[in-house]
Amino acid sequence: MRKHRREFLKSCCRLGAASVAAHISHVAPISAIAQSLSNHKVLVCVFLFGGNDANNLIVPIDSRYNAYKSMRGSVALAPGALLPAGGSGYGLHPALVNMQRLYSQNQAAAVFNVGTLFQPTTRATLNSVALPRNLYSHSDQTQQWQTSDPNGGGTGWAGRLNDLAAGQNAGATPPGISVNGGNALFLSGSATRGLNFSNAGSFGLTGFGGDAAMVARLTAMQKVLTFDSGLQLVSAANGVLADSLRSAQEIDAALNSAPALPVAFPNTGLGQQLAQVAQIIAVQSTLGMNRQIFFAGMGGFDNHEDLVNKHQQLLASLDAAVGAFTTTLEQRGVLDRVTLFTESEFNRTGNANVNIGTDHAWGSHHLVVGGAVHGGATYGTFPLHQLGGPDDAGDRGNWIPTTSLDQYAATLGGWFGVTDANLQVIFPNLSKFAPQRLGFV
Repeated sequence: MRKHRREFLKSCCRLGAASVAAHISHVAPISAIAQSLSNHKVLVCVFLFGGNDANNLIVPIDSRYNAYKSMRGSVALAPGALLPAGGSGYGLHPALVNMQRLYSQNQAAAVFNVGTLFQPTTRATLNSVALPRNLYSHSDQTQQWQTSDPNGGGTGWAGRLNDLAAGQNAGATPPGISVNGGNALFLSGSATRGLNFSNAGSFGLTGFGGDAAMVARLTAMQKVLTFDSGLQLVSAANGVLADSLRSAQEIDAALNSAPALPVAFPNTGLGQQLAQVAQIIAVQSTLGMNRQIFFAGMGGFDNHEDLVNKHQQLLASLDAAVGAFTTTLEQRGVLDRVTLFTESEFNRTGNANVNIGTDHAWGSHHLVVGGAVHGGATYGTFPLHQLGGPDDAGDRGNWIPTTSLDQYAATLGGWFGVTDANLQVIFPNLSKFAPQRLGFV
C-alpha cells in the first residue's frame, strides 16, 4: 500500500544533532537552578499536519466580519454558525463546542498570527531581512516548527526543554513521549531523546505465539541487542532499541495500576493518542516523572479543495478528542498540571482557490488549553483582513507573523520551569522579540 504523503512527511522528521545543542552544555539543569520546582507539569503538543486553515479556526464577529467575508469568499463561515468566544469579539469554528466551553471556563486561549521568524518582519522589510527557508514547503516548515530554527536544523525545542528538565525526574523513562508514531524531531534533545509509540492501543512487547515461543523470541532478541559486534554504529543503535524496549515495558507495567478512564474517548487516531497520554499522566508517580512532554497529532489539513466540508470533520475530530482529554484530567484533579497546545506547519491563504479550497501561507492562529492557562482571552495581534494589505506577504492573505514561534514556545517553556536566561539559550532568536513571554500561561 502506498503511504499517504502526509504520513510520509511525518515519518521524515528524524532525530538529529543540533546547532543549538552545543550551547546546552553551558546551561544548568532545572534541578540545580530551581530547587523549589517539585510539582508535576506536562506539555502536550497536538500537531495539525498539512497546514490548518486558522482563518476559519477563529473569526472576528464584530464590525470586522464583513472584511473577513469579503476576503474568504466561497470558504467564509456564516456569522450565525460561529461560536462566540466570551466577549472577545471573536467566534470559534462551529465544530469547536468543547473549545468554546473551555474558553468560557477561562481554560482556553487563542494566540494570533504565530509563525517562524528570524526577527520581526513587516511587508516593508520582506526584501531586506532573512526569511525562513522554503517558507511554503510542508516538510521544511514542519521541521522548523518542531525545532524553532528558521533554517530547519538541529534538535527539537521540546527536546532542549527536556535536556534541562530531566533532573526533575527520578525515573529512567524518557521525559518526551511521542504517541503519534514515528520519530518526533520535536522531542529530540542533545542529552535526551523521545520514546515513540506507533500503536495507541498497547505498550511494550506484544506476544505473537505460545508462551514458550514468545520467551524464546524475546531471549533471542535480547541476545542480539547485547551482542558486541565491534561496530560502534550498530552497538549504539542496539543500545537505543534496548533502552526503548525497557522504557516501553516499564510504562506497560505501570499502566496496570492506572485507573479506568472516566469518559469514553473517540475511536479516532487523535482520540486514542490522547487517551494514551491521559493514562501515562495518571501513573507519573509510579514512573518517577515530574516533567513530561508529549507529542500527538493528526493529518488531513492540506485542503486545497472542498475546505469547508473537510475542515468541519477535522475540527470536530480535534474538538472531541481534546474534550475527552480535558474532562478526564479535570475529573482526576490534574488539569492545572497540563497545558495542551496546537502547532501546524503554516496557515492557509486568506482567499479561496478555484477548487473552493485554500493554499499554503504563513502566520497562523493557535489554541492553548489547560487549568493553568490564562484563558477566556486572546494574545498577539490579529491580522488586517485585506488582500495585499499591510499584513500580507503577497496578495492572497498570506499573513506575515506578528508573533514568533520563539515567543509562543518560550511562554510554554517558562511555565514548564525554565528560567528566562535559559530560554535565551534554547531559543537563540528570542532576544530579538518583545515581549519574550506572552502571558497566556
